[in-house]
Amino acid sequence: MSDFDLVFTNTKIATMQPNKTPYGIIENAALAVTNGKIAWFGPEKELPSSTIKEKRSLNGEWITPALIDCHTHLVFSGNRATEFEERLQGKSYEEIALGGGGIMSTVNATRNASFSSLLTASEKRLQSLKNEGVATIEIKSGYGLDLETEKRMLEVARAIGKKNNISVTSTFLGAHTIPPEFSEKGKYIKFLCDQVLPVLYDLKLVDAIDAYCEKIAFSAAEIEPLFEHANLLEIPIKIHADQLSDCRGAELAARFGALSADHLEYTNTAGIKALAEAGTVAVLLPGAFLTLGEQKKPPIEQFRSHNIPIAIGSDCNPGTSPLCSLRYAMNLASTLFQLTPEECLSGVTREAARALNMIETRGTIEVGKQADIAVWDIGHPNELSYWLGLNQLSSLYVKGQEV
Repeated sequence: MSDFDLVFTNTKIATMQPNKTPYGIIENAALAVTNGKIAWFGPEKELPSSTIKEKRSLNGEWITPALIDCHTHLVFSGNRATEFEERLQGKSYEEIALGGGGIMSTVNATRNASFSSLLTASEKRLQSLKNEGVATIEIKSGYGLDLETEKRMLEVARAIGKKNNISVTSTFLGAHTIPPEFSEKGKYIKFLCDQVLPVLYDLKLVDAIDAYCEKIAFSAAEIEPLFEHANLLEIPIKIHADQLSDCRGAELAARFGALSADHLEYTNTAGIKALAEAGTVAVLLPGAFLTLGEQKKPPIEQFRSHNIPIAIGSDCNPGTSPLCSLRYAMNLASTLFQLTPEECLSGVTREAARALNMIETRGTIEVGKQADIAVWDIGHPNELSYWLGLNQLSSLYVKGQEV
């Protein structure tokens, strides 16, 4: 005899467990929740005898793990619509950045923004993601590039999670670009190591650290001291790698055992092999690929052949991916990169959880995992990558509570 707090009946489940049937599908299913965790799931006819506090029939709707957006820059002020227009008129992203635009224009706006204004603007973007079934989100800093603003951004990220009843993991991206008050990249990285990261770490605002490895940002050699410092503090590492050129970012990620390497359009064969050996997740960001009009696609077939986990993020940011829809990112990953709908759904559930070091607690329907559950009015899970602009979410549960 078991005691269940909540039991869903008359449903179909896509467990997204690997090495099962496609999508891990269970027809004519039921799922039970106790103390905010999945207590049982399987064919409804096998539901154990139990005391059930509440039972809900889903009338044939589907259950999947709640979605996870594993790469966002959700907290910022202003926008870069003017730069979007300039790119359409022929300017490149690099030209805009070197001309004083790009990341620095958002840095200036964010430095001048209050906590409350940042929170209000960011919650609007979050709501769009949450409405599509996102219950866990990664939020990066990186639009402050000084202690005061980086701290404020990460505090806003924490507040967003508490106010909106979702899980937020916060990533310190101080090495996003070099601010104008520094003339040398090495001195700026030392400033981050000595005066910024230790304070943010002591305040428990940093769940991971990230860096932008690119010609217009930082080289692999310049980033190394920051990652070494992160290792000393036992902070997990992520990296923006090989988006616009082959800067050996994937190899750097692998060398430091990074949770994920993100973008990866220009990653070479050595980098792919290194990622596979390190168990690093490849995070694809098709929103940036689309917005920048990129031509070189990530090496998807090589990721597959080397069994590299593939995740998908919205990369919500004001400059290169003004995208507040993880569902659209799934569709783009299919249409632009030829991922299958099953790979797309695993990329925003199981593999996204892996990219955030959360695979033990969420990302699949398994007993003992947090009951973060999305309920969908669909005929099959492949529709979640197929439809554009049609929100089929019926309800979202976090820790077994509807939000």
